[in-house]
Amino acid sequence: MRSQIMNPYLPSFEYVPDGEPHVFGDRVYVYGSHDRFDGAEFCLNDYICYSAPVTDLTDWRYEGVIFRKVQDPRNQNVPADAKPFGPGFAAKSVYEPKDLNDPGIHAMFAPDVCKGADGRYYLYYCLDFLPEIGVAVCDTPAGAYEFYGFVQHADGTPLGAGEGDPFQFDPGVFLDDDGQAYLYSGNAPIRLGWCGEDHYSQVMRLESDMRTLREEPRRLMPDLRNAEGTGYEGHEFFEASSIRKIGGKYYFVYSSVRSHELCYAVSDKPDEGYVYGGTIVDIGDIFLNGRTAADTVNCTGNTHGGIECINGEWYVFYHRQTNRTQYSRQACAEKIFFQPDGSIPQVEVTSQGMNRGALAGKGMYGARIACHLTRGGTNVESLPGVMKMDYPYFTQDGNDFDPTPENVAADRECPVQYITNILDGSRIGFKYFAFEGSRLKSIRVRGKAKGVLEVEGCGNIAIDVDADEWVDVAVDIPMQDGVQALYFVYHGEGALQWHSFTFED
Repeated sequence: MRSQIMNPYLPSFEYVPDGEPHVFGDRVYVYGSHDRFDGAEFCLNDYICYSAPVTDLTDWRYEGVIFRKVQDPRNQNVPADAKPFGPGFAAKSVYEPKDLNDPGIHAMFAPDVCKGADGRYYLYYCLDFLPEIGVAVCDTPAGAYEFYGFVQHADGTPLGAGEGDPFQFDPGVFLDDDGQAYLYSGNAPIRLGWCGEDHYSQVMRLESDMRTLREEPRRLMPDLRNAEGTGYEGHEFFEASSIRKIGGKYYFVYSSVRSHELCYAVSDKPDEGYVYGGTIVDIGDIFLNGRTAADTVNCTGNTHGGIECINGEWYVFYHRQTNRTQYSRQACAEKIFFQPDGSIPQVEVTSQGMNRGALAGKGMYGARIACHLTRGGTNVESLPGVMKMDYPYFTQDGNDFDPTPENVAADRECPVQYITNILDGSRIGFKYFAFEGSRLKSIRVRGKAKGVLEVEGCGNIAIDVDADEWVDVAVDIPMQDGVQALYFVYHGEGALQWHSFTFED
């Protein structure tokens, strides 16, 4: 069987949200923030990078840590009374003592990387809610980045520190064909109940040094305060600016006020005139074929990402939620398609992701690749997207994992990820498998549960489990031939945990 790739496409122990993909040379690199499993807040770990050959998206390579929190001077010699997530944001100060890693208390939020006209690579980032944009530089796409300074006004004042400066957040960077670099930034968290007048989408041009402003920030995308009559209504800008030039047009990808969707807008210019295009992907498949939030297929916390052409095909990168919070997010991707008029139809979330077609209907698969995880209706309590307690969710055994070569080689040390809290009525789906004479032969489960696991349209599996260790339940259920979605529904008592399942010809 040929190599396959599936969602999430990185190892099960990796929690890399906000993925921004870039092709440099013959490899695609994904830059993102770095969550901690079971962390108390967003982005607690240092920046890492993964890359893959553009000709083989099944072969992702860990590039290591590329930039550490303590390399930023704002994370050195931190005052004893410093608050995580910036001054005046005490509502976010919910770190556990183990997370107060002073120095390094301020987390690094979603970054972006650009190859400058000088051939060097520039990484742009914000330290949680501190006001400046940091810049780091490296001679290679995924080497050891060195702190370079802050985006600054012409007089050397850091952007964000000047009087009247707009709030900086989620920087996105783009180098146009003429060598002009554009920097995009900002957010407008109005739905969260706080948003100052300095919070808005903005664009600015950079000098050739890649950090000095050639012009002051200008407003760009409409938000809830000014979107009436623009075509953005219901999908106004929230955060996560990402830009690509495609066929002479500029595509601006962003996270909308819905938070769980990535939308796009198109313009003839990089810094003005964007017209709303639509939703590219929503992690709950909301809006797809008329689906509403009441019937989301997954936990709908935030998502963030970008689009990239890899070996002639386009993909959207985004992230999903795990562990019943939105502080342990994982990287996913889907293939996208452009219509003749340049529009991008919304794509569904799948298990196959970047794979070359449906997954083979043979072999063992981890339950963690499920793309549908529900128990009727919406499974989110409220913003910022905490899952209800009586829904199934992804989690893992073991603590956060540092993927050094030594640890990765020792498979026994890798955490095991699985689906837990599978209660009566839980529905778990996988898209898509290509079946040809395939039979479901076993499932690996544990927990305390008694009932039936229905394989929709195919048969039933009797469940009678009372075990703290994983056990294999033998079954023999024929699958319907062809490319099929596969759904399981649990009917019964107790709570089941699900590790994997196996097909044979």
